[in-house]
Amino acid sequence: MVLDASPLLLRSAGVKNYVYYWARSLAEHAGPNRLKLFPFLGELGHFGHEKSVVGPLATLPRLGLLYAANVCPVPFLNWVTPRSDIFHASHQVWNPPRKTPMTSTIYDVTCWLMPEVHAAANVKAADRIADCVFRPAEGLIAISECTRSDAVRVLGLAPEKIEVIYPGIAPAFFAAKPGPAREVAERYGLAKPYALYVGSIEPRKNVGTLLDAWHGLSRDLRDEFELVVVGLWGWGDRTVYDRLRAGIPGVRYLGYVPEQDLPWLTAAATIFVYVSLYEGFGLPVGQAMAAGIPVLGSMASALPEVVGDAGLLADPHSREEIRAGIERLLLSPSLRAELGERGRKRAGAFTWEQCARESWRFFERVAGKE
Repeated sequence: MVLDASPLLLRSAGVKNYVYYWARSLAEHAGPNRLKLFPFLGELGHFGHEKSVVGPLATLPRLGLLYAANVCPVPFLNWVTPRSDIFHASHQVWNPPRKTPMTSTIYDVTCWLMPEVHAAANVKAADRIADCVFRPAEGLIAISECTRSDAVRVLGLAPEKIEVIYPGIAPAFFAAKPGPAREVAERYGLAKPYALYVGSIEPRKNVGTLLDAWHGLSRDLRDEFELVVVGLWGWGDRTVYDRLRAGIPGVRYLGYVPEQDLPWLTAAATIFVYVSLYEGFGLPVGQAMAAGIPVLGSMASALPEVVGDAGLLADPHSREEIRAGIERLLLSPSLRAELGERGRKRAGAFTWEQCARESWRFFERVAGKE
């Protein structure tokens, strides 16, 4: 099987995280199967959201190959990809090879459901991927039941060719312990207990409403706890990003945090708050649950599916509901402890080993080997 791992060459967050850990786990649990990574990637290097996994000198020719494949009027990748039973296309490939059965992953359908929260170029690219990859694919993986249902309803895809396979959570989040976590938090200057948000600063993540809800808390709570925001600006209106950069009393904006520090910063948090307008899965929520941190999510898209009874949910459009949920968690240590334990147990269902094993069964079925 050839996995298109070209997202690993780019600046990215959620999709890059998924492809990196999925590729490693597929290789580890391949059994009699063989995995090759396009474009000609061997051993995966250090993972970071901001840089390619293979370094600049090796990245440029690979991106050039990808560009050539996309602009070539004939299926150029037919001749430059290794022979295989399956080609799993990323969203970077617009002209996939046609000599082998093709599969792909649907992460979410927000570009069609909420085009106003995306850059126009992203919406246009999504339409192209739907036409060039999703519709002709022999099989598709959806990362949640919500994503599968929305893809069928919005894109008109055949439900029988979409299989739900949940992504995994990196083992480091399960392993993060309070002592070392506290040391990392202090290294970032976080002396107070804090509520944590991790994600890009973009319209879909609803950070502006979160900030407004936080400032609706009583002065006593805001004196006792901080809101810590981790993530880079993505796209859209920069108002929220500019607010964070300018400094807000009681709110700490850390910007980009390296991947190796995220499990520890998560494990040191008092609560985790993620009231996004739409998520295909919501990996930061799963990571917080794995670390035993109680979660306030939004009752939208896949988040109720992921959180289950292991966290609180609020209407992402209601500043008052978000404020009340934050207040309830911060004022109740017993509720935090209960939800933290439930969350850790629930997160145990989301492992990369399970994802890899289910993925290989999916690929074997599509290739007619099952």
